[in-house]
Amino acid sequence: MKFIDEYRDPQATARLKREIERITTRPWTIMEICGGQTHAIVKNGIDLLLPDKITLLHGPGCPVCVTSVELIDKAVTLAARPEVIFCSFGDMMRVPGSHKDLLSVKAEGGDVRMVYSPADAVRIAHECPDRQVVFFGIGFETTAPANVAAILQARQMGLKNFSMLMALVLVKPAIAALLSDPDNRVQAFLAAGHVCAVTGYGDYEPLAARFHVPMVVTGFEPLDILQGIFMAIAQLEQGRAEVENQYTRAVRREGNPAAIAMIEKVLMPVDRAWRGLGMIPSSGLGLRTEYAEFDAGKRFDLTACIAEESSICISGLILQGRMKPPDCTAFGTACTPEHPLGATMVSSEGACAAYYRYRRTKAPH
Repeated sequence: MKFIDEYRDPQATARLKREIERITTRPWTIMEICGGQTHAIVKNGIDLLLPDKITLLHGPGCPVCVTSVELIDKAVTLAARPEVIFCSFGDMMRVPGSHKDLLSVKAEGGDVRMVYSPADAVRIAHECPDRQVVFFGIGFETTAPANVAAILQARQMGLKNFSMLMALVLVKPAIAALLSDPDNRVQAFLAAGHVCAVTGYGDYEPLAARFHVPMVVTGFEPLDILQGIFMAIAQLEQGRAEVENQYTRAVRREGNPAAIAMIEKVLMPVDRAWRGLGMIPSSGLGLRTEYAEFDAGKRFDLTACIAEESSICISGLILQGRMKPPDCTAFGTACTPEHPLGATMVSSEGACAAYYRYRRTKAPH
């Protein structure tokens, strides 16, 4: 298949592997910031192809995984209300809150529906005018345009029964938080290609300069990731700290100006709590005042939610790159995809789910 097979070519992979080995002279630690890249790395054994000197860490690149327990609890509270139809992507329905998940609410009689886009929730609101329809608006900058489009559509249709529980997060503040940690080990980042397809990567340049850390915008196929690693190591070996674009077939420096303008019209930066990272200033997107009527957090009283993290799950440490899934005593035993203790085992982009599916033995660090 064109544009797929050529990015999985064994001979090209072998050449890149040799080039990486040739230029690597000392230990380096690189973090991928996207759960899709994490799955590609584990599935294809990319980390096992690399020289022992290179360590790959898995970062907070899965929006389902970084959504705080407090927000999950708010979603559960909303979904249990008899007047509410709660709409969510499938992965979010199985993420445990303090005491239960959305699927449990559904089993208890709550009207919880899996949807494939926020537009589906708008359609349901139009079809059910006597019910309050709430969409769980999770995601990075990648999904922000679709959320905004749904809000604009709901306003155009005059829907008074549609709102969103906002959980959108931003990548750059999370990277800054990781790099500001005194115990930070990350020396270079593979930036998420789909996020940069929307935002561009010009805004990453001050971040790379401030922390003197190379950042390479990278795609999701095996050769994309290997080339991104090669470019990051080349910078590290040469003492450079720049933003480079490996994913040139999909990403431009300026991103998608139309999408950016649409996001800025409806949304604004807000403080957001991240699972594993805590509260990060201006790391989320919330609705501007003129669109506050669509904010489920303001439409419903949700202030009484008190979140409690699992005492066993180490997903927070995994999201910080401090530990890997096999380091958890519950991995593959008390915590499985069928009975998950944390979000990283539930999500299709979660690191624990990747290791459980593709590699249930301890991987090199």
